[in-house]
Amino acid sequence: PPYGREIGKWVKKAYESAENGATVVCLIPSWTDTKWWHDYCMKASQIFLFKGRIKFVRIDGKRAPAPFPSCLVVFTPNKLGGFPEVGPLTTWAKL
Repeated sequence: PPYGREIGKWVKKAYESAENGATVVCLIPSWTDTKWWHDYCMKASQIFLFKGRIKFVRIDGKRAPAPFPSCLVVFTPNKLGGFPEVGPLTTWAKL
C-alpha cells in the first residue's frame, strides 16, 4: 500500500480481501502505535519483522534506507482474527 495518511484504509482493504478469499502480503511500516495496526495487523495470519531498516533502490541506482522500521504483514483466508504468528524475516528470506 502507499505510505502516508491513507495507509490505514489500504490495510483495512487487505484484511477485508482476505476475509473474501484472497491472500494479501503488505510491506508496511511497523507502526505498532496506530489504530490500523491494532484493528487489522494484529488479526493477520503472519507478521515478519526486518532487522534494521530496509533499503530501496532509487532511480539513480543508489540505495536509500527507509525512514521507518518495516515489516511484512500476511493476511490469509481462514487464518484471521487470532494472534498472528510473528517472527524475524531473516528466517524466511535472505536479505
